[in-house]
Amino acid sequence: MSSRLRRMRRNESLRSLVRETHVQSSDLIYPIFVREGQTEAEPILSMPGQSRLPVEALADAAKEIEDLGIGAVLLFGLPSRKDDSATSAYDPNGVVQRAIKAIKKSTPNLVVMTDVCVCAYMSHGHCGVLQGHEIDNDATLPLLARMALSHAHAGADVVAPSSMMDAQVGAIRTSLDLEGLGNIAVMAYSAKFSSAFYGPFREAADSAPSFGDRASYQHDYANARHARRELLQDIEEGADILMVKPGLAYLDIVLRARELSDLPIAAYAVSGEYSMIKAAAERGWLDEKKIVLETLTAFRRAGADLVITYHAKEAAAWLNTN
Repeated sequence: MSSRLRRMRRNESLRSLVRETHVQSSDLIYPIFVREGQTEAEPILSMPGQSRLPVEALADAAKEIEDLGIGAVLLFGLPSRKDDSATSAYDPNGVVQRAIKAIKKSTPNLVVMTDVCVCAYMSHGHCGVLQGHEIDNDATLPLLARMALSHAHAGADVVAPSSMMDAQVGAIRTSLDLEGLGNIAVMAYSAKFSSAFYGPFREAADSAPSFGDRASYQHDYANARHARRELLQDIEEGADILMVKPGLAYLDIVLRARELSDLPIAAYAVSGEYSMIKAAAERGWLDEKKIVLETLTAFRRAGADLVITYHAKEAAAWLNTN
């Protein structure tokens, strides 16, 4: 028998020699929740090991992340004040704006990405301007652009619109270019699905809608072709990075995105994925290190260049010692 596929699986040295897919700490993006008006880290009960941080803690946090070789951070803000116009979202002295400056002061070379959505800043918790109980898509676009501009002026390297409003990427790209900020990149939440996997995030970001849900603007999880159309639209509007969210249950969408475009693809291993692994590991039902490294490899194997994950710090430590 001339073909024996096990020959190259015989020991770890041979397996490593022909391994097709690799994960590095620089492929990872670490999400950070920053809360205004607090002085100490506040644990997130539904996400063991994660906390909402005060701005004052970000310098040390950023240095740790940079030392681990993690590629970037993605900031989510929790303001002390919410209203029906999301005015805190674009406040030059807002929580995210101050967080960006704190990180850039301590670690100027660390890539800072910011989530651009108004749900955490709106009193009603939805991702856009309301007309009655409906989201006014076009009235929301200037608000998102203004928020992105404020992040860029504060020093963000990448802005990441996540509200799933039609034409949001184009509105932000145009505003950045007109403001002389054409070097700021846009990471588009292009294939963001309406998912139950976001459950713990709602607590972490204090962003649950006060009525209804987000199914009218996030993708139906049954639809792949519709997600393809959104990816194509964001490419046309000037996106620099395309994102698929959630990650593990949507590897088919990651693969479709990879086949569709040569742009960098990011996959978001969301809060529900993180918390399920943590809960099972705490009960001894699975090996956390092995399952995390396996799933990160699955994202990369499917075509993701970048993985946004709450496991980034642990994974980077494991990868750096392998």
